[in-house]
Amino acid sequence: MYRPGLTDLDAVVAIARKASFRAAALELGMSTTALSNAVGKLEAGLGVRLFNRTTRSVSLTDAGRLFIEQVSPALQDIHGAMEAVRSQQATPSGTLRINAFAMAAREILSPLVLEFLRRYPQVHVDLVTEGRLVDIVAEGFDLGVRVADLVPSDMIAVSLGRSQHYAVVGSPAYFEQHPKPHAPPDLLDHACIRIRLPNGALYRWRFERDGQTVQIDVSGPITLDEASLARKAVLEGVGLGFFMEQDVRDDITAGRLVRVLEDWTPPAGKLCLYYPGRRNPSAALKAFISLARELSATPGF
Repeated sequence: MYRPGLTDLDAVVAIARKASFRAAALELGMSTTALSNAVGKLEAGLGVRLFNRTTRSVSLTDAGRLFIEQVSPALQDIHGAMEAVRSQQATPSGTLRINAFAMAAREILSPLVLEFLRRYPQVHVDLVTEGRLVDIVAEGFDLGVRVADLVPSDMIAVSLGRSQHYAVVGSPAYFEQHPKPHAPPDLLDHACIRIRLPNGALYRWRFERDGQTVQIDVSGPITLDEASLARKAVLEGVGLGFFMEQDVRDDITAGRLVRVLEDWTPPAGKLCLYYPGRRNPSAALKAFISLARELSATPGF
């Protein structure tokens, strides 16, 4: 009699959550072929199809939906029991999965992540960067890193002590053809790189000075949702861009970009590490949080 293992059950749950064999395979660190074979073997053993498959989509069958509803809670209990045992480890080990947007990942990589790996070489860190705000529990992450005001209210947050600043910049070539803006409303006379947020909305550039807050709905020839693409467009003289300062700091220092409206861009929220309030965090997770708290209290971090 076929008895599915945890890997097979985790595979089914991951496919159901991602609605994609490829995305689930990437999350689980296995090939799409191996994942498909595992699901096929499980379906054969159960005598029912769990998924409807087409060349473009994957969806649960009625039997698959019932299976997921009953298996998922049990899997959570099993993995919770395993985490409880791992939390008793003297030496952190295993994999720690972190979700962050790209700028935050760059900020924490050297002072925090790489230092953690030096201290705990038996831990593997899987750092995933993406612009959208994800449910780190549902997506299988241990930790998230976002600006403070984006941290979900049901998470435990650890401030990393780094205030973020915005910067409005343009290329020297652009300013040879256009006057520099001196106040936010001047942007309405400029070509600007529009920003699409992860939820699909267009971002209004936000400014503040002396307690006065201004939001400008800029216009321009192109809308982008990725900072590196927007930086490229600004360097090419397409228009002005609105960035986290860290993304363009080297360009400003080197003279490739010129910063304007600096007195209208005060510090934004601080970066925060956040995680769910699990009762039995792994030794690796506890060690990472401890190091984050240690470094955040260090001057200059």
